[in-house]
Amino acid sequence: MKEVNIRNVAITFIIAVILWNIPTPDGVAPNAWHLFAIFAATIIGIILKAAPMGTMCMLAIGVTALTQVLAPDDAGKSITKALTGFGDKIIWLIGISFFIARGFIKTGLGNRIAFIFIRIFGKSSLGLAYGLGLADLCLAPAIPSNTARGGGIIYPIMKSMAISFDSHPDKPETHKKLGSFLTLNSYYMNLITSSMFLTGTASNPMCQKFAADLGINITWMSWAAAGFVPGMVAFIIVPLVLYKIFPPELKKTTDAPKMAAQKLKEMGAITKHEWLMLLAFVILLSLWIFGGSLSIDATTTAFIGLTLLLLTSVLTWEDVKSEKGAWDTIVWFAVLVMMASSLNELGFIEWFSNLIKGEIGGLSWQVAFPVIVAVYFFSHYIFASATAHVAAMYAALLGVGVSLGVPPMLLAMMLGFMGSIYGILTHYGHGPAPVYYGSGYVELKTWWLKGLEVGIVLLIIYMVVGGLWMKVLGYY
Repeated sequence: MKEVNIRNVAITFIIAVILWNIPTPDGVAPNAWHLFAIFAATIIGIILKAAPMGTMCMLAIGVTALTQVLAPDDAGKSITKALTGFGDKIIWLIGISFFIARGFIKTGLGNRIAFIFIRIFGKSSLGLAYGLGLADLCLAPAIPSNTARGGGIIYPIMKSMAISFDSHPDKPETHKKLGSFLTLNSYYMNLITSSMFLTGTASNPMCQKFAADLGINITWMSWAAAGFVPGMVAFIIVPLVLYKIFPPELKKTTDAPKMAAQKLKEMGAITKHEWLMLLAFVILLSLWIFGGSLSIDATTTAFIGLTLLLLTSVLTWEDVKSEKGAWDTIVWFAVLVMMASSLNELGFIEWFSNLIKGEIGGLSWQVAFPVIVAVYFFSHYIFASATAHVAAMYAALLGVGVSLGVPPMLLAMMLGFMGSIYGILTHYGHGPAPVYYGSGYVELKTWWLKGLEVGIVLLIIYMVVGGLWMKVLGYY
């Protein structure tokens, strides 16, 4: 696969030129409109896969600086403003959390946790599904790359279990025996656990940043508190729903606990580095939960965790340097956040919110709320990146909802949850999707159909249970 698709780059360039030359709407500053043209073209280029996300974002930052849209007539200040995203603490929270996630994989602690849950719950195919999901749930708070969590830890174990019960990826007649059910369920559980924690997936802190730009303060603990109940309800219900509408042929997996026990035996006793990784994990969770009362924010906590892992040699500086996913994410995250935040500072988001409000201003917030959430959820069909979707629509829809009277915290959190669970719709909807779909266990038609069915269930759970729970919490 080519890194750069010249045809799609040309299409992206043409779109950027067209948008740039459209007359600036009334009420919008020219530089705000031109920045929007660059931003929109970047998102479209990412959707079209014109080039890797990092390449598209480097191109965007170069054009932003060159055109001086952030600081007209001051080239030096323009490049400084274009680079402001790299100094945002949210960017470093995600980057450092990637490094911490490497500790789980390097020490083998992630695999050990998964095998322990399989040993306990794996006597049936449904129990095996819950066991793999519980492992994902335990790892989610500290592994923000749900691709690394799902694709790097859970997927290989899931696939190994399926093959052990004679359900092979290269034998279509065996897929429904166990592999196809476990594939979809493991992916769905990954998205649910991603929604439950601020550090559950990379796009969540981006939502936190955009909400903060609109004066809505979301902490690690406030996100976890809001996400826990709807997340756990979804965690319990979704495997049961999938078991009903897409049942595995094999109902009993009595040998799975024995296989897991054998794997644990081969791993041997918990090593010193695993204990240190576990200690760092406990410290991280404690500070994320209680750090607010000590004036320690989530990014500072992540720095503390990484420092502990480096000082105890659980991770080396070479591990940090070689974690390409982290550095890649820091780069494109910083650029997207910079552009989206700058659009807000330049008044574009407020203008757009007022424009939409003028069209649907007659709606009560109780009607506008589900409409906005549903539009955000189903529009994910056109996005191949959850982060690009968040960057393109989260702040705008949040601004529209707040201007219509929707309680700010309710909408900010609900759109944040959608940033994970809308990935259920397609085989390209979230980072782990290509990994699970690539196994070959699930046909494309089945993936989309079951994704829509279970997606509607998730949408109802989060809207109803999540909405009521946030009322109990006093979020609105």
